[in-house]
Amino acid sequence: MKKRLFTSAILAVAVAISWQPAKAQLKLPPASSAQTITQGLGIGTVTLTYSRPNMNGRKIFGGLEPYDTVWRTGANNIPSLTFDSEVTIAGNKVAPGTYGLLTIPGTDEWTVIFTKNSQQWGAYSYKQEEDLFRFKVSPKQLDESVETFIMTFSDVTAQSTKLNIAWENTQIGFDLTVDQDAEIMASIDEAMKGERKPYMQAAQYYYANNKDIQKALEWMNEADKAPNPAPYIKYWKARIQLKAGDKKGAAATATEGIAIAKQQNNPEYVRLNGQVLAETQQ
Repeated sequence: MKKRLFTSAILAVAVAISWQPAKAQLKLPPASSAQTITQGLGIGTVTLTYSRPNMNGRKIFGGLEPYDTVWRTGANNIPSLTFDSEVTIAGNKVAPGTYGLLTIPGTDEWTVIFTKNSQQWGAYSYKQEEDLFRFKVSPKQLDESVETFIMTFSDVTAQSTKLNIAWENTQIGFDLTVDQDAEIMASIDEAMKGERKPYMQAAQYYYANNKDIQKALEWMNEADKAPNPAPYIKYWKARIQLKAGDKKGAAATATEGIAIAKQQNNPEYVRLNGQVLAETQQ
């Protein structure tokens, strides 16, 4: 009897526990949203992770963020930048890896700090001896106010990009550059030894980077031997002919490109080949 009562009591407790509501998970949006951007840089990438506070009616520089004081540059953890190849910033060569970024805002001049310690909550534990390097930049006053702190990449070229930081009515920026020409040229030479030669891609690189234009044209002539005519091949061949000074040849190639594009119902390359054709007549 006692055993039966004990068993019943255990069952009652188990049932009561099973009916207990599960602990609710607190779900709240962060006060400052997080953002991660991966930007192509040459044949590599740079990945930026940072947090984005809002102004919320506050005076930012010279107020919430005092001048001449190390600032975390955003909210929460300091921004981190990860490079997968060597990058040059303000004359400093930066090896592949992850680095932190802080700033010292000023009325007429900001200091940008790259630190080896990328894992910092705020600037409270900042140590100058952990600096990788620092440099000065001039702030720019914006006509319109930036409510949400933002970091962006702009002015992207084959070998560089610009990192911009903006909040309130202030913006700063600095360049990230790479020197990968030797590596790229070596990869082209190696690829040309293979069975499938990247004629058009190699010619495009030569065209964009002011290499041997006759070599680029030689490669485009090889690409143009493909059994299926392509309007984009005609477009690039015409572009390279034009840069090489052969307006007559470029006009003929662009005209062929227009005809092929019309046949394939490709209005984009009708337009692009038409642009080259118009340039040959200038």
